[in-house]
Amino acid sequence: MSTPNIKHRLFEQFARVGKALGSPVRLELLECLGQGQRSVEALAEKCGLPVSNASHHLQQLRHAGLVSAEKEGLYVHYRLAGDEVVGLLNALRSVAEQNIAEVERLVKTYLTVKDSLEPVPAGELLDRARKGLVTVLDVRPADEYAAGHIAGAVNVPLAELEKYLRKLKPKKEVVAYCRGPHCVLSYDAVAKLRDRGIKARRLEEGYPEWKAAGLPVEA
Repeated sequence: MSTPNIKHRLFEQFARVGKALGSPVRLELLECLGQGQRSVEALAEKCGLPVSNASHHLQQLRHAGLVSAEKEGLYVHYRLAGDEVVGLLNALRSVAEQNIAEVERLVKTYLTVKDSLEPVPAGELLDRARKGLVTVLDVRPADEYAAGHIAGAVNVPLAELEKYLRKLKPKKEVVAYCRGPHCVLSYDAVAKLRDRGIKARRLEEGYPEWKAAGLPVEA
């Protein structure tokens, strides 16, 4: 009896994960699920997809072990299979940033021009928030905030930021965060706050990375 090539068989299974990640639509679905569990219908709406198309992509992610699903009544709800998926997406982003020139060009063209200051690392934000030195703003949509957010953060969706400005203390720094390090919502929020003379910076990453690091969250 021939000895099976275990390494080759393992690589075949690893390749299933790589294949599942090889779609911008599926990466966007994973980003949405990083904010909290969602039904197929809700994910389709957020990503601008037909429900049947969203369902097909989610099945691909499920077969690769990246998401899990649970039926509740008439609806199927999906969630990330674990915090390891957030780490995998971060590693993918990091490799792309360091080795693909087009990623660097896109970041500089569309994001860095909005905010060239160094963002706030998670550990620094945690320390300063506990000391009451900063106001933490979650600028994601209300449903994502409700599903989970950084402990003590105030939800002010970007469209409502103008109305909230008068509630901010002029001398207290604001740190804004959203879905992840490339989420444009926090960039726009910080730019708007600075235009109004408020000291503001972005969190270095986003809610999924904060949660995956085991830092304090609320729902």
